[in-house]
Amino acid sequence: MEFLYVIAGFLFILTIVILVNYFRTKNTVTPLTQEQFIEGYRKAQLIDVRESKDFNAGHILGARNIPQSQLRQRYKEIRPDKPVYLYDQNGINSPRVAMFLKKKGYHDLYQLKGGFKTWTGKVRSK
Repeated sequence: MEFLYVIAGFLFILTIVILVNYFRTKNTVTPLTQEQFIEGYRKAQLIDVRESKDFNAGHILGARNIPQSQLRQRYKEIRPDKPVYLYDQNGINSPRVAMFLKKKGYHDLYQLKGGFKTWTGKVRSK
């Protein structure tokens, strides 16, 4: 019986953490469908936060690669006065990157829903 209380407590805490992260992310980055993303990314800074090997294998035409692992050193390469369009492989890491950028003073942050794996537009490979 005690074991069930431990599991129930763990699940409760996990649910709270997930909800807190969801609402923090919701107020930080705006998720966009591919159509919405295409409408605005040419007037913005398009940042691919995947690692270089993934970027080189294929990326959205016009994207700049600033891997999440290098963001702390390279975030100043992104202008805070222009919108920032972010994408990763599957839409999981972009919100974390957006939260980091928001703390550094960036405000117009957008994310491709589903990430690069859902992209059907033009792609460039190196």
